Amino acid sequence: MRVVKRYGCCVVLLLACSFASAQTLTEEFIYEQAPFAQCHASTLAEISGGFAAAWFGGTAEGKSDVEIWFATKKGGQWSVPQSVANGQQVSGERYPCWNPVLFRKGGQLSLFYKVGPSPREWWGMVIRSSNDGLDWSAPERLPEGVLGPIKNKPVLLADGRLLAGSSTEHDGWRVHMEWTEDEGASWKKSGFLNSKGKMESIQPTILQLADGRLQILCRSRSTGKITTAFSEDLGDTWSAISATTLPNNNSGLDAVTLANGQQVLVYNHLNRGRHQLHVASSKDGKAWNAVMVLENEPGNEFSYPAIIQSEDGLVHITYTWKRRRIKYVVYDPTTIETTPIVDGAWPADQ
Repeated sequence: MRVVKRYGCCVVLLLACSFASAQTLTEEFIYEQAPFAQCHASTLAEISGGFAAAWFGGTAEGKSDVEIWFATKKGGQWSVPQSVANGQQVSGERYPCWNPVLFRKGGQLSLFYKVGPSPREWWGMVIRSSNDGLDWSAPERLPEGVLGPIKNKPVLLADGRLLAGSSTEHDGWRVHMEWTEDEGASWKKSGFLNSKGKMESIQPTILQLADGRLQILCRSRSTGKITTAFSEDLGDTWSAISATTLPNNNSGLDAVTLANGQQVLVYNHLNRGRHQLHVASSKDGKAWNAVMVLENEPGNEFSYPAIIQSEDGLVHITYTWKRRRIKYVVYDPTTIETTPIVDGAWPADQ
């Protein structure tokens, strides 16, 4: 097992004056101080007795010192962030790390991430832990052409397939799906869901609809809208990607299917900028309702969220806070009143 390095002391900061504080149970920073100037692209998973989060951090996104950082929350407090992966190569070269994704099944916690000089040239990696992140396996490169979950958590389907949304950026923005039926021993991948230059989309998040269909929601740079597609055969084939009515500012998003079948989406309900972060819900993945505004501060960035539901039914969200910290928010979906989003316009009273 590899030994990971730890840094400093972790201070949990409760935010009493957050924009959404009246609707949330918890709002805090995962850390107060860290040995990196910037952070981004967090991921979240429930573990035994608590939660785990990971993100990338370094001088700035794309710099060679960017590593994958990891922390756990048990007993009400976040652990000291620790570096668990970097882009050091046997050749002596060092590349930045990107977009960690946590997934836990049984007693094994997997941490997928990317390494490479840019999103157009990166490759997929994974490390695994059998003790919820106390120790990690040696880094393993995914098979050639397999990137793993590109930003958002994979979904375990009823047939045992672990389905991951993936995408590429080297030949236009194009979405595809990857899956493993043997817990990562081998992988398969679909063809592209969109043609080159058409409905340019990346970073799909996967929803499971009440009628058995799967839905993806994607970041887009060509439509100004969140894009979507549907599958009726557990992800083997997909409809053409099309635009929703929800705006997209060319920034990452995430969504989750709750135990009651409700769909919850975290995203920037903006055409440009990343200064607001929103939560919306839906019964069918098409008609959406405003849940809350997590952040609203012009000139700053709140972006790249991750969202899960814990076994007790609460919803947990992490996201980039001004590129300096990772913020963690918890709310109870049974206590929230929502307002319909009509023609893509966020309600004025939310």
